[in-house]
Amino acid sequence: MQPDNKFYSKEQILQKLETFCAYRERCEAEVKQKLFSLQVKNEDVDFYIQYLKENNFLNETRFAASFSRGKFNIKNWGKIKIKQALQVKQIDANKIQQSLEQIDTTDYLSKLKILLIKKNKNIREEDENKRKQKLFAYALQKGYESTLIHQTIKEIIK
Repeated sequence: MQPDNKFYSKEQILQKLETFCAYRERCEAEVKQKLFSLQVKNEDVDFYIQYLKENNFLNETRFAASFSRGKFNIKNWGKIKIKQALQVKQIDANKIQQSLEQIDTTDYLSKLKILLIKKNKNIREEDENKRKQKLFAYALQKGYESTLIHQTIKEIIK
């Protein structure tokens, strides 16, 4: 482990950044944070970002698509939560929209239904209205759209 006050050469920094970006998709904000941790001067940040983009290590469109797929498929997040998380990472609105459009509508609705059915089995509430409120709150917290949640709850609780 390197001491905190160690200064790296340009080649060492490039090597570290290439490894960092090759491990998984990264966004520009994450790379800037890494550069900060490597104590890179502010005036050199643009050089490194440009290098990574030119050599296809850094691509925010690819990052947004990968992030969206992962959060939807693995964490079961809805589009609202995914969009907010990408905004926090300072991703361009058009790239966010493109990544969300790649999520299949049928899969999206199916995942919401499966989530609500599973949650419904675990709720110990007898009152139907309170049960619906809990399901709604759960799906809303997961980032799904309220209109879709209402429709799905109507389907599973009759």
